[in-house]
Amino acid sequence: MAELDDIIHQPLRLKIMAALNALPAATGLEFARLKKLTGATDGNLGAHIETLAKAGYVAVDKAFVGKKPQTTVTATATGRGAFARHVATLQEIIAGKQG
Repeated sequence: MAELDDIIHQPLRLKIMAALNALPAATGLEFARLKKLTGATDGNLGAHIETLAKAGYVAVDKAFVGKKPQTTVTATATGRGAFARHVATLQEIIAGKQG
């Protein structure tokens, strides 16, 4: 059986990846929307997004809309693959396929 992905398995990062993977490929979520969906604080969410970005699981785009900064987070192909494997491993555990 495959191993759970330690990067994704952390509860807040799992929420982030689940939210991003529910979207079509190459579609991201604004930081404020992710914050609302996850219930995280700015600092906590930022730190976990950074961890996911360092792993290559998400891409972070910072831009200005008018005069306001806007951060958009998008799951990468690598991140989508890792999330799919993580979910498949959870499904194996649920189904009782433990080797």
